[in-house]
Amino acid sequence: MKKLSKFLSLLMACAMVLSLTGIVVSADEAGSYRVAMVTDYGDITDQSFNQTTYEACKAFCDENGVEFQYFKPTGDSTAERVASVDQAVAEGYNIIVMPGYAFAGTIVERAEMYPDVKFVALDVGAGDILEAALGGEYDYNPDNWDVKEYYYSDNVYIAVYQEELSGYMAGQAAVKLGYKHLGFLGGMAVPAVIRYGYGFVQGVNDAAVELGIQGDVTVEYAYGNQFYGDADITAAMDTWYQTSGVEAVFACGGGIYTSAAEAAAKVDGGKVIGVDVDQAGIINAYGDGMTITSAMKGLGATVNTILSEIILNDNWDAYKGQIQNLGLVSETPEENYVQLPLESTQWNDSFTQDDYKALVASMFAGDITVSNDVSAMPEVEITVNDQGNIK
Repeated sequence: MKKLSKFLSLLMACAMVLSLTGIVVSADEAGSYRVAMVTDYGDITDQSFNQTTYEACKAFCDENGVEFQYFKPTGDSTAERVASVDQAVAEGYNIIVMPGYAFAGTIVERAEMYPDVKFVALDVGAGDILEAALGGEYDYNPDNWDVKEYYYSDNVYIAVYQEELSGYMAGQAAVKLGYKHLGFLGGMAVPAVIRYGYGFVQGVNDAAVELGIQGDVTVEYAYGNQFYGDADITAAMDTWYQTSGVEAVFACGGGIYTSAAEAAAKVDGGKVIGVDVDQAGIINAYGDGMTITSAMKGLGATVNTILSEIILNDNWDAYKGQIQNLGLVSETPEENYVQLPLESTQWNDSFTQDDYKALVASMFAGDITVSNDVSAMPEVEITVNDQGNIK
């Protein structure tokens, strides 16, 4: 630390001398990047967005000798997230990584204020930004608006994910692994969660049609209207598992999986499908072998790519101002930004790893297409009982 302090002092002195002669050494040219991550409504132990992003940032920074810190807002509001960004910038962090749609308001309010800071936002869609900027004027159709008119994009890179694709994979896997009565429990009905759900329904339907069992397959569909489980949502899940005969629930939205897992543990063979990351480790704590699979996003891969491009390759200009929609980039499952976990998925003779790889190859080739429309439930041949919000 003393050596680092002396180096920084010398660097600052050199910068002052050079500025007097009309030559300015920028922070970028000096290589003095400092990375901060700000958590959304959760924390870095949530086994989901925050933890995955935190671990990816920390691993990259540790490996490359870059200073890193995370900041946890004092509450769940844009004002409190903005305060954490202000704190990070005040402490000298010049790359701010923000996971989750809740940061849309933060981007709108702070990107232009800090033009020398590089903002990396994960899973913040154009619609999220428009809603934050326009409020009640927004019609929830981002195609009707030029999103760049509503936020300062020159220092912002946003990655969004094609959740409908990994949702589709999970739906296919569930049916082909032998489950016929399924549930989808979303958090809040925001676009990312809806894409997961509608993709899941499409995957379940297509697998059922392929197997000729569409008349025997049912999906119970609901949102908890929050991103955490509680007694009310667990009671609803109890009804699904114990009364309706649901065999497995795709729990999609932060900590809401706890209610599905608690209810699944009360019945013989109750199953859960995880989301965003491989959640087998935490879901299986409720019951051995409870997790069928997880519909994952490549958050860690995104963090590693963008930090490498900024810090190691000096290639920020190729990314700033973009909202990239990440999905399939290869017929090889592990190379994609949306996928199922190879190790923890409960493969059997009806749906093997090779079957999954063939499915991904067909999707990548365009032989299978999945709609990302969130305006209405997909038209399907299976039965879908849309129950709206539980709370």
